[in-house]
Amino acid sequence: MRITHIGHSCLLVETGNARILTDPGAFAEGFEDLTGLDAIAITHQHIDHLDTERLPAVLAANPQAVVLAEPETAALLAQAGVPVQALTPNQPVRVAEAVLTPMGGVHAEIHADIPLIGNVGLRIAAPGDISLFHPGDSYGALPGEIDLLALPLNAPWAKFSETANFVRAIAPGRLFPIHDGLLQPAGRAVYLRNLSGLLPAGAQLVDLAGQGPTEL
Repeated sequence: MRITHIGHSCLLVETGNARILTDPGAFAEGFEDLTGLDAIAITHQHIDHLDTERLPAVLAANPQAVVLAEPETAALLAQAGVPVQALTPNQPVRVAEAVLTPMGGVHAEIHADIPLIGNVGLRIAAPGDISLFHPGDSYGALPGEIDLLALPLNAPWAKFSETANFVRAIAPGRLFPIHDGLLQPAGRAVYLRNLSGLLPAGAQLVDLAGQGPTEL
């Protein structure tokens, strides 16, 4: 599996002869220049995961790409005239030889006075390759045994103890930080230093930010 961490929660995942772009949001730079995409998968509707102003440019450059989105998000995109397929939890979708399985269904609570919205985690796997889980904005869905976890590092909905406990509950072979667009470099380093001391046995923390395409 080859992964490019484009920024925040936006990844280019290449596996099973598929190029899958996740969460092209407002905090990520450069996804609008990508070509050859097979799918664009969106975990939920928040602007840091879906930049509706730049999405048309991506679609124009990738007319062959299918848009896959959490059901509430899919409805909003359909109203805007975007051809889209809703991601129903636990109903796998095949993209080339890769299988994308949506999980969960609800965004983590930010505050009791802020209405909950939909959110799906994305498990991506292909025969003969490792498996990846991108949870979107929730620690609620557990994907079972996976090789690689894209870990939301910081958010208005998360506290650090929940982050560490989520990693321990999944116990992936490797993990890398995402959802870090609100952090300054020094603060991000503090998060990573604290997290590295709380990993389950055998888990390896890697950092893909700014590394370009990385084989994992």
